[in-house]
Amino acid sequence: MSAEYVIRSIRADEWPAVKEIRLASLQDPVAHVAFLDTYDHASGQPDLFWQERAADAAEGVLERQQIVAEEVGGRWVASLVVLVEEAGAVGAMGDVSDVRQGHVVGVFVRPEVRGQGLTERLFASGLQWAWGVADVDRVRLFVDERNGRAESFYRKFGFVPTGKSVPAPGNPDARELEFVFERS
Repeated sequence: MSAEYVIRSIRADEWPAVKEIRLASLQDPVAHVAFLDTYDHASGQPDLFWQERAADAAEGVLERQQIVAEEVGGRWVASLVVLVEEAGAVGAMGDVSDVRQGHVVGVFVRPEVRGQGLTERLFASGLQWAWGVADVDRVRLFVDERNGRAESFYRKFGFVPTGKSVPAPGNPDARELEFVFERS
């Protein structure tokens, strides 16, 4: 079923679609544990915000890349972003990495296309970009310990827990667990 989708990097001029899928992701029932933003905040952002967001993660950018799954007709049904974190630099979660690495954030798959193998294709494309274009040593992600659906997928795909965690933003009683996928 997932063969109906094109997996690709976004273009800078596709900011309206970037905005649409981000707002859709923020309406997901687990958005409060999956994303560091809210629908109310994001929906109030001006067009310039979305234009810059798209341009900063578009095809040809080496510091980050937004990968999408596009169905026939052009609607985006899934998305993820890979950030590049340099060794010794402060990472997206405020920690310092000892290696150059990718960091997957903003993963969203529309509910009606889950379970079709599309998420695996999306992640494979994100890792391919990380290894081939960004030339990182590993890719990591953080998952809120309360987001069992996402954690289960990451483990099944091949990400392994490092044992490291950070406080979940906005909830000091919850933790975000670090998972990595090493370059083979």
